[in-house]
Amino acid sequence: MADKQAFFDYINNGYTTKGEFINLGAAMLDGETVKDAYVKVPLKTLNRHGLIAGATGTGKTKTLQIIAENLSEKGIPVLLMDIKGDLSGIAEPGTNNAKIEERHSAIGFPYEAKKFPAEILTLSDQEGVRLRATVSEFGPVLLSRILDLSDVQAGIVSVIFKYCDDNKMPLLDLKDFKKILQYTTDEGKDEFAEEYGRISSSSTGAILRKVVELEQQGADLFFGEKSFETDDLLRIDENGRGYINIIRLTDIQDRPKLFSTFMLSLLAEIYATFPEQGDSGRPELVIFIDEAHLIFNEASSALLNQIESIVKLIRSKGVGLYFVTQNPTDVPDAVLSQLGLKIQHALRAFTAKDRKAIKLTAENYPLSDYYKTDEVLTALGIGEALVSALNEKGIPTPLARTMLRAPMSRMDVLTDDELKDLLKTSKLIPKYNEVIDRESAYEMLTEKIEIANKEEAKEKAEKEKEAARNSTSSRSSSRRRSSSNPWIKTLSSPTVIRSVLGILGKLMK
Repeated sequence: MADKQAFFDYINNGYTTKGEFINLGAAMLDGETVKDAYVKVPLKTLNRHGLIAGATGTGKTKTLQIIAENLSEKGIPVLLMDIKGDLSGIAEPGTNNAKIEERHSAIGFPYEAKKFPAEILTLSDQEGVRLRATVSEFGPVLLSRILDLSDVQAGIVSVIFKYCDDNKMPLLDLKDFKKILQYTTDEGKDEFAEEYGRISSSSTGAILRKVVELEQQGADLFFGEKSFETDDLLRIDENGRGYINIIRLTDIQDRPKLFSTFMLSLLAEIYATFPEQGDSGRPELVIFIDEAHLIFNEASSALLNQIESIVKLIRSKGVGLYFVTQNPTDVPDAVLSQLGLKIQHALRAFTAKDRKAIKLTAENYPLSDYYKTDEVLTALGIGEALVSALNEKGIPTPLARTMLRAPMSRMDVLTDDELKDLLKTSKLIPKYNEVIDRESAYEMLTEKIEIANKEEAKEKAEKEKEAARNSTSSRSSSRRRSSSNPWIKTLSSPTVIRSVLGILGKLMK
């Protein structure tokens, strides 16, 4: 039995912070919660990214909810990916009960039910604020990586973007991009060959097939106007609390390409538009990516490299990324090494492979005199987790088996009526849900082709008229020449004709 007082001092010294922090709960020793031994994470290090992992049903989503609530209370906006559809309850207060009272009594502070300002966003036809981006904003490099194109194909995409820029043709949606792809090897092939070099129809055909594949996953709803402005993720309500923006993704679990397309676009736009933050002491925005394996499992090596680069760079913009998944091995090592806060819920060891995975997971955490990490990982209860964070100096905190506090908001979904009431109060729905289809590359190229076809038809008709005039003129000239020839005049005279007819009559007798 370890010394409880020594453990209390060990935790409090390890999690001491002079600045603002969020309180996750209290540390545990020998399966018992040590009251007031708080596990505190400084706001200063929350832009150093994090991981929430654990088997199904161990409480990952509730942990995500706890952190989001505490950030909102500190005036920090949050973006959540709600793939399972159980986070909308954040907009309504939770309900106290005996189990929650017992948990908070053991932790050392009372439970308080609260609701938080929330905005419902959507990538699809579900109700909520529509999220869109134009093809032009996506850019040739990002689009090529999403489509997993070869170097030659990526070069063609760059040329197409250059042509559209040179000719002031906006690429807004996939319809525009498909039209210009077809134009390069059909009606406009000579124009392209003269200015940019000849483009192979087999290459554009391969690109087009990749675009159709993306389109079938629902990307035609994502690409277009009006583009979502990332500044709208940074709103603060009248009480100084940050908005919790919840993206409803329940209908795209089987469309990982669309999910990764959206995530990469969003992160790239945030990195491009947010100012450098420096050492501000608190994050500007925190993003939670639930079911993170959906991004990494389907990603090409080029796409993974892009994600890894953004993860490394985006924290300088004051943005923290938190990946939520079942097993840390779902996240590439290059990304995992960038994560400062790690919250590990229970793992289950049903097979030899599971036991090996647990041993590997245990090695990701600091050594502790109080825990055998691989054993604790399989003994954690629901709402318990191993926590390792960074203190204000960027040094890893002691490993703490933690009894997590309960969410202050509802641990369930909104009813249909509650959701409708929430959407009615949205200030972003009127801004983004109007469908805009202004003149872009598709319309401009269609008009250009129509004009070219009309000119070609007109030129053809003029040639036909000219040919007809030449034919008529030729016949008239022939008749004039015949009438002026003296021999023809003599032979065609009535006298000669009558003589010939007379001779023929005699012969017939």
